[in-house]
Amino acid sequence: MLKLDIYNTLVIASLVLLIGRLLVTKIGFLNRYTIPSPVAGGLFAAIILLLVKIIFNWQVSFDMSLREPLMLMFFASIGLNANINQLKLGGKMIVVFLLAVVGLLFIQNIIGIALSSMLGLDPLMGLIAGSITLSGGHGTGAAWGEIFTNQYGFTGAVEAAMACATFGLVFGGIIGGPVAGYLIKKHKLEQGIDNELENDNPIDATAFEKPQVKRSINSSAMIETIAMLAVCLTVGRYIEQALQGSIFALPSFVCVLFVGVIISNIVPRVSNYQIVERSVSICGNVSLSLFLAMALMSLQLWELVSLAIPMVIILLVQTIVMALYAINVTFRIMGKNYDAAVLAAGHCGFGLGATPTAIVNMQIVTERFGPSHIAFIVVPMVGAFFVDLVNSFVIKLFLLLPFFA
Repeated sequence: MLKLDIYNTLVIASLVLLIGRLLVTKIGFLNRYTIPSPVAGGLFAAIILLLVKIIFNWQVSFDMSLREPLMLMFFASIGLNANINQLKLGGKMIVVFLLAVVGLLFIQNIIGIALSSMLGLDPLMGLIAGSITLSGGHGTGAAWGEIFTNQYGFTGAVEAAMACATFGLVFGGIIGGPVAGYLIKKHKLEQGIDNELENDNPIDATAFEKPQVKRSINSSAMIETIAMLAVCLTVGRYIEQALQGSIFALPSFVCVLFVGVIISNIVPRVSNYQIVERSVSICGNVSLSLFLAMALMSLQLWELVSLAIPMVIILLVQTIVMALYAINVTFRIMGKNYDAAVLAAGHCGFGLGATPTAIVNMQIVTERFGPSHIAFIVVPMVGAFFVDLVNSFVIKLFLLLPFFA
């Protein structure tokens, strides 16, 4: 076992991002199907580590102390770049997109339970390979895995949940770009970008859509931004701890994002200070890229190899259904325009993986085809505020079925 400290881990994560960018630039397949560079680089590193384990029986352990703070900084930056006018603009779209998300939650669980029963597995495994880990991610999977073990006597539930969530994280980052690219080309949307915010400042408005665009900032703006991000993380964690054990309990990233929204809408109204969105977006994009690089390069792919063939079948079916759902449902009900195609890519990201995967999916699409401001309002709001709460309700509803009595 080779254990790397936090500094070596950060160096390797940075190299993974650079390698990913090089791979996407040089390999036509990755560029053509709009694969995000953190996903390409992270998977490349994970495959190398898998080969090292198989050939030499060596295993590398990274210090992931920075992973959660980086994720929280990303969500804080989303909150700091949100304002009331944007939320009002996204109001109807948020509701419609949430309906699409809820529909997928039910479909994922129905498919999981049906295939588990057909393949001779415990129906609880169907829920684990359904919305618990695919729309819920590693955190939700770990929480429900503990419940299934303690209350339902399902041994190995946590390990199965982690493996399923890992599978979803990988494939959520792989299929989003190709789905959006297919929709954009099929419906000839390259030159028909429909965007309600097109008259906004192009530099500030495309902060998250165009992460590669160079933006002018200074040290003062960056220090102020870091201070606000630190406040979001600190206050957000206090709020999370205060709500623990109550019916209002929320994940830490939701609390952090909420604090960011409060700061972005109150501070400019009570003072002359204006938040520099350019520096916020840069901090957010850097945090997102490093988070995904760390998450993917630390994947223990042998956990996926160890999945039983029936579980692999279920997860592959779920992946195909996610792509078809994004193309035939999400895209259509969101308006069948360019924004809808970008939202379909985002839905693939957190419908199989996590909200950061959704954001990077949309970034790689907007970097290539053009901005979609409404998508970067809708997806973070639904992914951060609503999906975990709704998913919990849906899971509890399925547990009332006779299968689990």
